[in-house]
This record gives sequence, structure tokens and C-alpha cells, in this order.
Amino acid sequence: MKNRAIKEEGASQNTVAALPVGGLRGDVAVPGDKSISHRSVIFGSIADGVTEVDNFLEGEDCLSTFAAFRAMGVEIERPSPSRLRIHGVGLKGLTEPGDVIDARNSGTTARLLTGLLSAQPFFTVVTGDASLRKRPMKRVVDPLLRMGASISGRKGSTLLPIAIMGRRLTGTDHSIIIASAQLKSAILLAGLYAQGQTSVHEPGMSRDHTERMMQLFGADIKTEDKAVRVKQAKSLRACAITVPGDISSAAFLMVGAMITRSSSLLIRDVGVNPTRTGIIKILQKMGARIETINTREVSGEPVADIRVKSEHLACTDISGSDLLPAIDEFPIICVAAAFADGTTTISGAKELRLKESDRIAVMADCLKKLGISVEEKEDGIRIEGRGGDPLQGVKKVKGGVTIESHGDHRIAMSMAVAALNTAKGVTIEGADAVDVSFPGFFSLLSRIGVQ
Repeated sequence: MKNRAIKEEGASQNTVAALPVGGLRGDVAVPGDKSISHRSVIFGSIADGVTEVDNFLEGEDCLSTFAAFRAMGVEIERPSPSRLRIHGVGLKGLTEPGDVIDARNSGTTARLLTGLLSAQPFFTVVTGDASLRKRPMKRVVDPLLRMGASISGRKGSTLLPIAIMGRRLTGTDHSIIIASAQLKSAILLAGLYAQGQTSVHEPGMSRDHTERMMQLFGADIKTEDKAVRVKQAKSLRACAITVPGDISSAAFLMVGAMITRSSSLLIRDVGVNPTRTGIIKILQKMGARIETINTREVSGEPVADIRVKSEHLACTDISGSDLLPAIDEFPIICVAAAFADGTTTISGAKELRLKESDRIAVMADCLKKLGISVEEKEDGIRIEGRGGDPLQGVKKVKGGVTIESHGDHRIAMSMAVAALNTAKGVTIEGADAVDVSFPGFFSLLSRIGVQ
């Protein structure tokens, strides 16, 4: 069968035309998990010994973390783009960088490093690109100040760049208002160095990759209900890490298979951490046929193969507790809703206005361009799905439009997936943003898209 999904419009792949297909078929793998790749570099760098990392995500965000630790004196070899050999310097072996640390567009790099650097015996400045310099740092800075950190920056230390003068920290109990893995991780990283015990109490369970990896490296860390406690560490031990496929990346392929006729897709070696499988539960609630098979544990994380086929989707209501474990998948959930029967309402997503783009506003605009009726709300969105058999969707959705990614990888990929079930396709400007989390996304989509 003839493959057809992507047409490159520019030599730099900054503009692509995503085209309609009859289905997605194949046996595929997705890039390594972004969150786990970041953390493998962080913990490998401050452990004693050599940490081997396989299936590292060579996306731009993770490479920002990679560059930061090299700048602090850590030797990191790359036998191949997705393999690392990290020569850890121990908890006290990092050295002052000779220049500003540039997190570029990576909020994970900036926020997690802020926690770690607060306890180092040297001075550091952390900055980012124009987008990251607009994103809030206050929720991370405030609890670190309570532990004795010395941090200053723009707008009362609420925006990058920030300057950090490392100091001795004291373990403290923190109750945070919004469940956030980045905030929790920043505090726990500082807690590895802080005298005594540091605890974090969340209103809901955010993703727990940091806790799992701390345990893998030998930290004294315990989780009880919604509280996590870590004690000051004397050392961490190097280990081998195989990074599972990123379920957030797999989500684009899952939805693509659902909304196109005659699809049958097997996605191998995907991380199915319970704090990340909200996307599967939401799609199953909408009627999707998703099967997880061959479940096992790899490097402290649950992993499985995911089988998905075409399915008629139904509308649903998605609120805070359902959305939290699928918050990164908001854009592709919106695409699923656009092809579902009835009206889907998503709420509790206000924080998405402060991501790489205002994801609520941008997705509302993109779907309207495709002829979908959308009502934008302060903390979410209301989408009137086209419904019916996916083939009917081809006739109903106008397609042939141009959208701007706004530098947001998840917007670019979501609109490429929506284009699979349009009449004429979608031209995506700023398409190279996908390299942040899914290098090779467009070529993969083209390979598995069939008529």
C-alpha cells in the first residue's frame, strides 16, 4: 500500500504539509521518555561511578540538561545519539560553570537545576530562551528559600534569569497547592543535600519518576499516600538505565490510529507508569480500543507494548483528577474530542496557559481553523466533535489550512495527527519544534500512514 502522510515544504523541515491517510499500520517504537531522560543525566552526574543510559531522548530539552552538567565538569560520553556513559562526580563533585547555564526552552532543566544548584558550593546563573523567560519560577523558588537557599532574579525572583549562590540547606516540610512533578523534584533534589529530612505533601499524585530514580540510585526516600520524604544522602551509586518509550509521544500515534479507518498499530516498549497512563484511561473512556500487553519492569519503571486500532469515539467530560496524569497530552486529547460524537468538556487545565505556548488558546484557534466548533474557557475548552465513522470525518473537516506551532512541539504534532483525517491536509509552520520531544516524528508518520 502506498504510504502518504507528510510532504516537506522546506529544506529545514520548518514547514511541512501533513496529509490525509486511510490508516496507520505497523510495529513501531517511540523515542525515550523525556522526563526520565532528564533525570538519568541528573542522577548519573551526581552518583559515584559510571552510569550507562540506553534509549536516551536526543531531543532539544534533554540536551539542555546534558549540556548543563558537562558545563559543571561531568564527563558524558555518547557512543551513539541515544546512548550515554556518564562518569559521575558524586554529590559534592560538581564545579562552578564558566558561563551562564542556558536551559533554552526546557522548563524541566531550569526548575530541577534550581533545586540542585541551591545546595552546591558555588555561584550559578540559569537562563532560557524568550519563551522560558516568561514562565513562572516562583512556585519553585519560594520553598527553596524556606530551606535556606540564596536565589535572586527578575520580577522578585519569579522569572529567569535567576542567580543562585549555593548554601547549606535545612530539611523542611512542604505542602504544595498544585501537584507538580517539577516543583516536587526540585525540592527533593535540594533535600538530598539538606540537613535532616525533607518532605513534600501534594494535593494529588504528580508523576513520580524522580522518586523511582532516587530509589534506583540508593537514596533514602519513602512515599506514603500523597507525601514523599527524603533524607540527606551521603552518596548515590551509579547504575544502568534503559529509558522506556515516552507515553506522551505514543499518545499522538494512538489517537492517529483511532481517528483513521483501518488502522492497526503496535507501539513497543512504552513506559506505563501509573502517574502517566491518564491518557489511556481518558481514551478508553471515549470508547477507544487500547490493549497493553507484555507488561514488565525496566530500571524501576513499568513498561508495556500498546496495541491500538481504529475506533468510533464518544464525547466525555474531563476534569482535574482525570486530567492531571494526562496534562501534557491536552492538545492530542483535543484532537480526539474533535473526532468524537457529541460535546467534550475539559476543565482544570489553567496551568496550560503557561506552557511553551498558551495551549488552551492555541488549540482552540487551530481546531476552529479545521471547522470545529470550540468554546474557550479560562481553565479549559469545550469541543463539539464531528463524530461518526472516521471516513465521514474526512468529508466534514475542511482541511487545507495553515497553522503556526508557536514553537510548541505538542501543538505541531497534534495538528499533524488531526490532518490525517481531513480532506486536504494541514500545513504546519514551525514544524521543527517537534525535535524537542520526538525527533523523526514526521518521517515515522509518513512511514506508517497508508491509503
